[in-house]
Amino acid sequence: MNSASPTFYQRRGKRAFDALISGGGLILLAPLLAAIALFVRARLGSPVFFRQPRPGRAARPFTIVKFRTLRVSSSDHADDDAARMTSVGRALRALSLDELPELLNVVRGDMSLVGPRPLLMQYLERYTPEQRRRHDVRPGITGWAQVNGRNALSWEEKFHLDVWYVDHCSFSLDLKILAMTMWKLAARDGISQPGHATATEFLGSTER
Repeated sequence: MNSASPTFYQRRGKRAFDALISGGGLILLAPLLAAIALFVRARLGSPVFFRQPRPGRAARPFTIVKFRTLRVSSSDHADDDAARMTSVGRALRALSLDELPELLNVVRGDMSLVGPRPLLMQYLERYTPEQRRRHDVRPGITGWAQVNGRNALSWEEKFHLDVWYVDHCSFSLDLKILAMTMWKLAARDGISQPGHATATEFLGSTER
């Protein structure tokens, strides 16, 4: 957070809002979640869910849960996400349906509905001190960077927007981001970087 004292929303309201919406969302979306799980199982096999350690608030690790969108690694393309991406995966990612199980992470308190996206553990040592401030809050299912370009942005642009959110977090901003997320998903805007099926790896910042 910035040097100002945290607001009531930042201290307590945001977590209460997250718990209410994510809990209700899991109940309302249960039929859709079950249908997607069956679809992934039929088309991609097991496992249905993708689980991976990610850094959360204060960089504490937690296990993120998503629907699986990639084929199991092969020896030929072990590290090539583009080669492992399936038509099923592209469809799920285009509508961000693969992210729906993250509501479980929100209920548990690992994540928030809105916040900087949780990235890979190995990125922690590559951040500048300013970029690392993105971990001053819980990571989110959606965020300020996602509604302002998503994967079409450079890493530096995304991190700048993440830190801006940390300094300006409020109930009204979260509502705005959630509304903009729905609009962006409907328009399928900024889903991927040009020429890439998934976001490119962050190798370190030129701002050091």
